[in-house]
Amino acid sequence: MQNRGLVKFFAILFALVCVYQLIFTFVADNVEKKAKAFAAGDSEKEVKYLDSIGKTEVLNLGFAQFTYNEVKEKKINKGLDLEGGINVILEISVKDILKGLANNSTNAVFTKSLDDATKNKQGNQDYLDAFFIAFEENSKGSVKLASPEIFANKTLGESVNFRMSDNDVKKVIREKVAESIKSGFEVLRKRIDKFGVTQPNIQQLGQSGRILVELPGAKDVDRIKKLLSGTAQLEFWETYKIDELGQFLMSANEALKKTEKVAATPAAETAKTGIDTLLTSKEKDTTATPAKGNNPIVDKFVSQGGGPILAVVAPKDTAAMNSYFKRADIRALLPADKRFAKFVWGITEVTKDEKGKDVETVSLYALKPKSRNIGPAMSGGVVTDAKDTFDELGKPAVSMQMNGAGARDWEELTGKAFNEKSYIAIVLDDIVYSAPGVTSGPIAGGRSSISGNFTVAETKDLANVLRAGKLPAKAEIVQSEVVGPSLGQEAIDNGTNSAIVGLLIVCLWMVIYYGKAGWYANAALVVNLLFLFGFLASVGAVLTLPGIAGIVLTMGTAVDANIIIYERAKEELRHGLSLPDAVKASFGWKGAMRSIVDANVTHVLTGAILFIFGTGPIQGFATTLLIGIVTSLFTSIFITRMLLDWSVNRGDKLAFSNPWSKNWFTNFNFDFLRIKKWSYAVSGIVTIVSIVSLSTHGLNPGVDFAGGRTFQVRFPEAVNPEAIHEELVGVFGSAEAKKFGDDNQVKIVTKYEVEKHGIEVDEKVNHMLFDALKKHYAADMTYDKFINIYDGKKEGVLNAYKVTPTVADDIKTNSYWAVLGAMLVVALYLVVSFRKWQYSLGALAAVAHDVIFVLGAYSLLWKYMPFGMEIDQHFIAAILTVIGYSMNDTVIVFDRVREYLAGKEKGTFNQIVNKSINSTMSRTLNTSLTMILVLAIMFVFGGESIRGFIFAMLIGIVVGTYSSLFIATPVLCDTIPDSEHKRIEEEHNKEA
Repeated sequence: MQNRGLVKFFAILFALVCVYQLIFTFVADNVEKKAKAFAAGDSEKEVKYLDSIGKTEVLNLGFAQFTYNEVKEKKINKGLDLEGGINVILEISVKDILKGLANNSTNAVFTKSLDDATKNKQGNQDYLDAFFIAFEENSKGSVKLASPEIFANKTLGESVNFRMSDNDVKKVIREKVAESIKSGFEVLRKRIDKFGVTQPNIQQLGQSGRILVELPGAKDVDRIKKLLSGTAQLEFWETYKIDELGQFLMSANEALKKTEKVAATPAAETAKTGIDTLLTSKEKDTTATPAKGNNPIVDKFVSQGGGPILAVVAPKDTAAMNSYFKRADIRALLPADKRFAKFVWGITEVTKDEKGKDVETVSLYALKPKSRNIGPAMSGGVVTDAKDTFDELGKPAVSMQMNGAGARDWEELTGKAFNEKSYIAIVLDDIVYSAPGVTSGPIAGGRSSISGNFTVAETKDLANVLRAGKLPAKAEIVQSEVVGPSLGQEAIDNGTNSAIVGLLIVCLWMVIYYGKAGWYANAALVVNLLFLFGFLASVGAVLTLPGIAGIVLTMGTAVDANIIIYERAKEELRHGLSLPDAVKASFGWKGAMRSIVDANVTHVLTGAILFIFGTGPIQGFATTLLIGIVTSLFTSIFITRMLLDWSVNRGDKLAFSNPWSKNWFTNFNFDFLRIKKWSYAVSGIVTIVSIVSLSTHGLNPGVDFAGGRTFQVRFPEAVNPEAIHEELVGVFGSAEAKKFGDDNQVKIVTKYEVEKHGIEVDEKVNHMLFDALKKHYAADMTYDKFINIYDGKKEGVLNAYKVTPTVADDIKTNSYWAVLGAMLVVALYLVVSFRKWQYSLGALAAVAHDVIFVLGAYSLLWKYMPFGMEIDQHFIAAILTVIGYSMNDTVIVFDRVREYLAGKEKGTFNQIVNKSINSTMSRTLNTSLTMILVLAIMFVFGGESIRGFIFAMLIGIVVGTYSSLFIATPVLCDTIPDSEHKRIEEEHNKEA
């Protein structure tokens, strides 16, 4: 090996760099371990502790010193499936952005195009593209995007004019939408930075309007969802008083009696709380209230209103009330000067009834537009700062400071309210937080406050949201995952166990089979792991549970190159070469190198496609797989070579085997092509059975592909999944419950209201789940304990996952393209490498066979296996991995065919192909057995969450080995023209 000294220098340098990088991970983990112990499960206390030591020196290397903040930036981060926490994908509504850019246009073509784009948007298609297509179809050239009633308005006056073509307007709209999404990204980033979690991660996902947010260690699920999805649209409105609209409510009630039938409901007087300290005593409504009975509006009153509050009702009745106020015939009953009143609700308040039971209520307000139907009296854009504080009664509140223009407007508005004895509603995201009256004259200086029935945490979040600013449009949570810390620790333990056992088994096998040379391969494997983890640390990669699977898998593949080299060296020794020459020949391009390069290029291509199309943990798997391929090649080719050369120069005798393993997997002389009809028949039957099963029995699509909600729930003791299923069907209408791991653990899947957006819907589903299952827990189990995650949690919801149907369609589309893309890209590479399309066809036939076989196995078995066999992103990762390894096996055989055709092997083309298969059998079986062993270990020790994923790969590796021997090579032989067969036979017999 030329430049041996240079290679050794770089290898040592790289090893030192890797050790240097990993030091930061060890130090940071140690500091964070101490923080967890100090905080004793209090996440806020833990964050404050880490913040307090952020600039404290925690690592001194002599030549450089590092603070905790600097060390933290350089460590390997753990994904949520290992750390615990919350992962959400928010989608900023491009539809709402377009409405805003069009100044809320009511143009029929525009509004219809928005609705059509929502309905007709295809998987992975941007909403903006769908809108442009719908607009062209609906307008048919009669209306332009640059029409004054659409985009040629005051909002876009400087960018769009009525003379512009639709294509020109599209460019402007794309830029404006991109700017809005970027603005939304920055707003969310500011909110998250102030929230208080270590190492948050936020990424903008292309131009789709989707933003990925990961909050490791976060625990309060409902609080975080509110923080992220609130638009922070702060407004100050004048309000109508009850004596102005009380008669309208009575008239509306009488009108609704003719169309609505409502059962009588008991009334309960409820005290009102949470009004700002500026509020004057409420004026009581003197309008006569009808007796209880068939009164659609009045019967919903929990108590009478007063001042700005028109009525107080239960939260469950707000939807019906909203539907009444939207009806044209009901709004027509409003006085002419109040026709544009906007009806909204206040925050939910909890009071006690006479029996001490909690009663939830919300107050109804009517907001007065500034003029006709034009917005609030003041916008929240004037607020420059917000702080959490306490009001005069000692209750948590939020104080706000306005800019100069805002201060002047606020003084004018509060002066008007003082003179007219009216009220000012402080409205955030269409919810009234308070509606104070002004008791002491106009308020100068631009200071105001929001008070209500808040907790300290809520005022902190509200102040944070107001400081960060408003989102350009509403942000809906379209995908979310919650992982408890205890579940993450179990994943770490399972992953570590499988890694250690896998490493020991692979190392033991290499020593048993290859003797002393096996120790050198093991040394290269250890160096490979050092390089792999060092590389992960240097690029700031996130380690996930599938990532650990990728590392364990790398152990199996890392020895593949060594197996190819060692098997080649054994062949050269059998052909009479000396040990030094055999080692040299095995590392040459005509030896093992060409096969190693071809095989690993196919791996890299499938891994790259997996990285491009995958998300979250799947990208973690792809990352470790790709890095592992690179480090494995380096250590196998250079580190192993240095160790072998060192051993040869010392005069060691290397046989690349032990006495007992010398003749294992050698002297094969089986005619594989002679039984090709049988192999075709067997594979044909398997393919037909698989296709029939797929069309009749189907697959078990996970929520990634079908949309839905998944909950991993742990009970105090063993439960019957069928009984849980029956309980949940009565609640959700449709639900699945299946044992997941231990007898006290169940995986629950439901599509209940998954297509509806809003944190209120998620909270509703969570409450329904808790109410249905709480009888299985002790009396002290509360909703917060059941749903929210915290350190040491052993019962309740350990993992929750939600995917909306739209995102599921996108994931499904990505997966189809990933599988097809991997097959076609690798096939194209084989055409370029082998110069004949028949090689690609043989490899594609084998891969297609393997994919259909795995799909068929899942179709036949998913109802009967005791572990999850869902078709989701993990399954697609397994399929792509199988494609890579199937191609790998096939390429090794094809490379030997090419070598023999270029050499002096005697015989026909079929005979040469048979010799190629037999001569590579030792490598094929060795690599396959190693892979199967590693996967079997992961299947047993890797944990329930990746068991289905590993099972797919296990089946795939077995059938992939079969297809490379019995499908790929027969297809290659059968598609080579007879003339080519004859030419090859004549040429080789002549040379012989």
